[in-house]
Amino acid sequence: MSAIMNRRSLLKSGLMLAGGMPLAAGFLQRLNAMPLNTCHVSGYLSDEQIITGAPLELKARLFANENPFGPSPKAKQAITDAVAQSYQYPFMFARDLMKKIADFEGLPTDNLLMGAGSSSLLMAAAIKFSQRPGSNIVTGDPTYEDLPFKAQLLNTIWKKIPLTAAYTLDLDAMEKAVDGNTSLVYICNPNNPTATVLDTAALRAFISRVSVKVPVFVDEAYIDYLDDPQGTTMIGMLKEGKNIIVARTFSKLYGFAGLRAGYAFAQPDMIKQLALYTEGPNSLSTTTLHAAMASYQDREFMQEALKKTVASKKYLYSVLSAEGYTYIPSSTNFVLFPLKMDSLQFVKEMEKRGVGVRSWKFNNKEWCRISIGRMDEMEAFAAAFKELS
Repeated sequence: MSAIMNRRSLLKSGLMLAGGMPLAAGFLQRLNAMPLNTCHVSGYLSDEQIITGAPLELKARLFANENPFGPSPKAKQAITDAVAQSYQYPFMFARDLMKKIADFEGLPTDNLLMGAGSSSLLMAAAIKFSQRPGSNIVTGDPTYEDLPFKAQLLNTIWKKIPLTAAYTLDLDAMEKAVDGNTSLVYICNPNNPTATVLDTAALRAFISRVSVKVPVFVDEAYIDYLDDPQGTTMIGMLKEGKNIIVARTFSKLYGFAGLRAGYAFAQPDMIKQLALYTEGPNSLSTTTLHAAMASYQDREFMQEALKKTVASKKYLYSVLSAEGYTYIPSSTNFVLFPLKMDSLQFVKEMEKRGVGVRSWKFNNKEWCRISIGRMDEMEAFAAAFKELS
């Protein structure tokens, strides 16, 4: 109970600072009614629900878009070396990591907010942009649901815009959906669960137009899987003064899903506002910070992990094609493909065979999303899949 009260007391203090008592009173009533563990809300099937509900023994863990090849040897060694300092609070270590990341992107640390993975930063944005009664958040559909789902629990309207025929986010339709009550536009690029990526020039033009009216949140969790992450990221648009938030995570290519490290770039004033609703860099452990310092932009490791991911993905494509299945070409470490049976039943049958995957339903089709694993995991998927296809 004390942890719940402490978190809500902290949020209450932040709301007082951000918007004053009249705003805080109405919003806190909604916040108090929000479930603290949203993964157990009826109707919402989160990664955590899938993972905790899966069998303990799996031949292939292919449901959470993790990087089974990481973290890097440098990160592992850094963790070992940092244990002796783990009695210390992480303030100084967080400062060093923030400077390293900010320097790489060519921005001051005032533009940067750290978090334990990107989840806490998404939650901060959900709270920040749900304070005005009657507000709405515009997203693609389907897309990564963490931020808009939590905002919806706070009574924010979730405007879901169907994807294009090519399963990419429909920027034109999303722009048309923005109105006077829109508090945020959320863009996941590359998108989850479709693994598609937007045209960089089109996205930049979209942000230039839309961010004048409303903040645009660009979730780049999977951008490190692209051929040119630096040429694709929207972080540089902050230098042009654009009203955007760009979230990144170490959970994917860096292999930090269990270590928990993420960050967001935004204009300094927005960073201050988001920081009111998250513990920021203090939520990262000393060992995680040292590991992140050691592995950030470790090109040798990243290229090797990418090479293995591509090999496993090509094998998966061949398996699907041989069994007469189509798939959406993937720009990430997961693949979405349509099924010929009920998707939930497919997941259950695959679990019986020791393989964990995810299900989706949209466009009047049943879908499976499979994360790219080690080659032995992909072979386990293939063996189980052939029994059901």
